[in-house]
Amino acid sequence: MPAPGFEPVSSSSLAEGLLLDSTLAAITPADPGALAAARDRQNRLSKPPGSLGFLEDVSIRLSGLAGVCPPPMPEPAAVAVFAADHGVHAQGVSAWPQEVTAQMVNNFLASGGAVNAFAAQFGAEVVVVDVGVATPVPDGEGASDGLLHRRIRGGTADMTLGPAMTRQEAVRAIEVGIGVADELVDRGSRCLLTGDMGIANTTASAALIAAFTGADPDEVTGHGAGVDEPTRRRKAQVVSTALARHQPDPRDPIGVVSAVGGLEHAALAGFVLAAAAHRVPVILDGVIAAAAALVAAALSPAALDVCVAGHRSVEPGHAIALRHLHLHPLVDLGLRLGEGTGALLALPLVQAAVRALRDMATFDSAGVSEKNA
Repeated sequence: MPAPGFEPVSSSSLAEGLLLDSTLAAITPADPGALAAARDRQNRLSKPPGSLGFLEDVSIRLSGLAGVCPPPMPEPAAVAVFAADHGVHAQGVSAWPQEVTAQMVNNFLASGGAVNAFAAQFGAEVVVVDVGVATPVPDGEGASDGLLHRRIRGGTADMTLGPAMTRQEAVRAIEVGIGVADELVDRGSRCLLTGDMGIANTTASAALIAAFTGADPDEVTGHGAGVDEPTRRRKAQVVSTALARHQPDPRDPIGVVSAVGGLEHAALAGFVLAAAAHRVPVILDGVIAAAAALVAAALSPAALDVCVAGHRSVEPGHAIALRHLHLHPLVDLGLRLGEGTGALLALPLVQAAVRALRDMATFDSAGVSEKNA
């Protein structure tokens, strides 16, 4: 059964790319007047200018996004966990069997994942989306209650042998992400968080990051969910082989994600684009989300105005992607779990940044003397 408040979506309704086109057309840059007003207010708050560090930058960016200073509180929040499998798993790039993706989806639906525990702590909704799990999660009563069935295909193809998916499938996956974000915003969410689940998705992420940033595959390929160093080197070689085969052009982001990306990457890119169209902030999780943000930014550079980097993953490609996106992570805890956990841990920081801009007194209103000239 569909998750409460969500309607089933037929694949035919997503096939033409019209939703993607209309979403891109709705994205506009940050409001310069609101940005200026937020900077000015930060300088007048009863604290030394810059003393709240990157939280000040977050509040200013969210003001520009909302077009008003101070911006509305980024609550309630919802995290969407997009799940999909990867054909490149056949190349021995993961220590985990592929069926773990479907098993973890069921774990999330039973509220047994770290994402569920953190979301409960911070009062965020969790939505799980099957956009391409190889083992279909059954529809109907039981473990799949609350799952959004948006499956494009049963996982991608092996990107070392051919394209991971067709261009049409990539567009459909992007539009899945757009549709999920649209529905969450329509239901009242005012802050969206990215989540993901997919065995071998760090390999596809490394390929996307190398394609968009020009970084060496070995530099962006990490140990993922705990592979040893020989397997990591094999992963890097697999990424090199796929890039050499497809020669993806970063000026054609649909072509890049269809050649070497994952269905969840495409969906996450659409999720970011829709948030940008609605002018709702998105807290990005780890390396998978950053790879997807590269796709979104290539489609619409202004989409980055909605993005906040929740944390810095230990995956080496994550730092490289964040530098390329000019995003600074809010926390650095050595995380490498995914699921949306790092984004959720950053949620109260983003909310605190807005609350400080909104609720703190200025030097004048508090009767506090300012710093001597």
